[in-house]
Amino acid sequence: MSNRDDSDGQRYRLHGVERALDTLELLAAAGQEGLTLTELAEKIAVSKSSAFALLQTLIARGFVADSGARLSRRYRLGMALAKLGDAAELQSPLISLAMPVMQSVTDATGLTTRLVIPDGPFAIVTARIDAPGTVRFASYLGQREYPHCTSAGKALLTALPPEQARVLAVEAGMPPRTERTITDLDDLLRDLELSAVRGYTIDDEEDADGVFCVGAAIYDRTGECVAAISGTGLKLNRPTWRMDELGIAIRDAADQVTRALGGPPFAVRAGHG
Repeated sequence: MSNRDDSDGQRYRLHGVERALDTLELLAAAGQEGLTLTELAEKIAVSKSSAFALLQTLIARGFVADSGARLSRRYRLGMALAKLGDAAELQSPLISLAMPVMQSVTDATGLTTRLVIPDGPFAIVTARIDAPGTVRFASYLGQREYPHCTSAGKALLTALPPEQARVLAVEAGMPPRTERTITDLDDLLRDLELSAVRGYTIDDEEDADGVFCVGAAIYDRTGECVAAISGTGLKLNRPTWRMDELGIAIRDAADQVTRALGGPPFAVRAGHG
């Protein structure tokens, strides 16, 4: 993109809209606790009166909800966003193609499956199918995930040349999420190389203790990685061969979506088909 294109993009951006969107992203990241007026004003760098006016506008449209009184009042996401999320899901051909495949994988394996797309160096959750039972893994639609410690994030990195993967990992940061998190860049690149050969990635308690994930990339007709599918379950002393078995199931699921998009499946990319 040219410099002129960049300047045009900056010229037409509305700062008030950006501030509202920043507010929604901050409230999403805050989770159930939400944020106080003071906390939000500090995070978006505006006065309390400006933050209050912004929040009242979003509350009136249902995008933000509040509870409590005066200084103890806290703000959270409103249910109007759920309606938009449902509409976006229905309008996305990627999601409509992936959801039946994800449901089949969840039914067959008992894993919670998710679909993510790249957003800069991060992976963004765009759809999920919860496994049956009482266990619910903490992730929500729109959540950003680190690329170095999640199977979905790693799957997106495996589709890139090593140097590009290195740049994105550094840009996102590599904080230790558990004692098993890979925090050395060279170790991560070796893990990605192995993952590319087998066609799926493994997060072995690297993002959360007691939880494992397997992931695989999805490609479109141009051969570009556009998304990844992951499956999440409790570790429960599962042997390595069992995680490999589930990884192959996720790889096959990603291949189904890839074929539907006209992209090259793993066997073709690996030179076996």
